[in-house]
Amino acid sequence: MQDDREDVFSKAVRAGKRTYFFDVKSTRGKDLYLTITESKKHTHEDGTAHYDKHKIFLYKEDFDKFMDGLRDAFDEIDRLRSSGEYMRDEPAAPRPDDDRPGFTDVNFEDLDRKDI
Repeated sequence: MQDDREDVFSKAVRAGKRTYFFDVKSTRGKDLYLTITESKKHTHEDGTAHYDKHKIFLYKEDFDKFMDGLRDAFDEIDRLRSSGEYMRDEPAAPRPDDDRPGFTDVNFEDLDRKDI
């Protein structure tokens, strides 16, 4: 059976023990959709690992509403933090454009996998 999806864009974002994958795909009819996958690595005592994965499919008719909801949620987070009611538990990780030296623990095991 031929796969009717075409990979258009993929971005992996490493965040501590989690990796987020943002994958834009196209259907045979050239409709775009987005999959967002959270992958969290768990290491067993014997050194083997497994990954818990959670996936969201976002379809074109929901893009605008999703972005509005996400924007509203981040605006509220910013408002609550600036009020001093909620603070970060840990310092923010350095951004790539930061001049500060930093260390990132990067693991590339998932990058070429198509099953996540």
